[in-house]
Amino acid sequence: MLFNFLTYLQPTHYFSLFRNNNDSIFPIIADLPEHIIEQLESDTHFNSNVATQYDLSWQALQKGYIGSAKTYSSIEGLPIEDNYLFLRKYFHFLWVFYVLVFRILSFKNPVKEFKSWYKTRNTKRSNYVNTPIEHEDWSHFESGLLNEKPKVSVVIPTLNRYLYLKDVFQDLEQQDYKHFEVIVVDQSDDFQVQFYNSFALDIQVTHQQEKALWLARNTAIRKSKADYLLFFDDDSRIDSDWIRNHLKCLDFFNADISSGVSISKVGAKVPDHYSFFRISDQLDTGNVLIKKDVFKTIGLFDRQFEKQRMGDGEFGLRAYLHGYLNVSNPFAKRLHLKVDSGGLRDMGIWDAFRTNKWFAPRPIPSVLYLFRRYYGNASAKRALWRTIPLSIMPYKFKTHKGMILLGIFISFLLTPIVFLQVVKSWRLSSIKLKQGPLIESL
Repeated sequence: MLFNFLTYLQPTHYFSLFRNNNDSIFPIIADLPEHIIEQLESDTHFNSNVATQYDLSWQALQKGYIGSAKTYSSIEGLPIEDNYLFLRKYFHFLWVFYVLVFRILSFKNPVKEFKSWYKTRNTKRSNYVNTPIEHEDWSHFESGLLNEKPKVSVVIPTLNRYLYLKDVFQDLEQQDYKHFEVIVVDQSDDFQVQFYNSFALDIQVTHQQEKALWLARNTAIRKSKADYLLFFDDDSRIDSDWIRNHLKCLDFFNADISSGVSISKVGAKVPDHYSFFRISDQLDTGNVLIKKDVFKTIGLFDRQFEKQRMGDGEFGLRAYLHGYLNVSNPFAKRLHLKVDSGGLRDMGIWDAFRTNKWFAPRPIPSVLYLFRRYYGNASAKRALWRTIPLSIMPYKFKTHKGMILLGIFISFLLTPIVFLQVVKSWRLSSIKLKQGPLIESL
């Protein structure tokens, strides 16, 4: 990370790692085009000129710069005060206080920490997401890739969701880009092959006995004869330009991956951070287009995540480390219904840190497997401190500030139980690490 204190708040973020070519993702300001620099805000309050440059670089990436500028291959240490100033600009004051407490409890000099924290108290929060970098050519861009009409394989694993799958297929029938096939890997208990005969689509159906999500997706990848794979969930709805906007994004940015955005309510606004093009720091296999060449180079999905979580996150991280460009695409959106019945989520609820049972591992063991494998044990532990207290409250309250604070308080009351949950998860992730990744080649 450009600013070291981000390791407390984002210890397992894609961009905290150097890629396999030993470069970071952060552009060197002097190498950016002038019209990009003009859209950034230089902050003269930093003590170090290097901190000012790093802040501009971080801004550029967060605001949506996607280009070929040179990136930093090494990161300098910065004054403590500059780190606190940076955090205050971009994070809620409670998270800044969290970092202060964490550092003091980590035996940092309390006088220096408190002094730096206090001196930056009047720092103004940035509203950078309100002024993203514009890609004005997008609206009238004539995509050569679309004119070539490449075949796309829409990959859908499904389990006991024929009611919702009917709507999925009806939406696919309405696509204005027609050069695609649908590869379904059906694991339903009552497999209904005749169901698929009712739609005007090129559908390939495989009945898979084992209920295994990543096996299903890997199977579909192997079956596909297309150069582009578009992964989709069986409980989602899309507009008629969904496939076209994914392909157009790859062509416009010369990208390898187009990560669509998700909303959970009809008519809901796309979240601010996903409302503009930017280099994506995640990958969601419910709505993502990936060049098949990516799989040929880095392998298929890791089956260590079977029946657990973050298998798509691990693949996205692996692609990032190999230097593939993954663009967050606001124009390829879906409505994710997140229905309770059916589906392949066997552990946890709607994220990796909440559990169905009190003595189930927290977080899901595959999460710690991912964190420990790529970021190391120290960063994994920081991630636990950052996420576990917040996970006590139900998923629907994850953005409610009052309930978050209540969750932190409750987590302290339940410390013995939570501790046992974490220990169990750590032990199970150790078994996964010992086994190693289960990644097959294509």
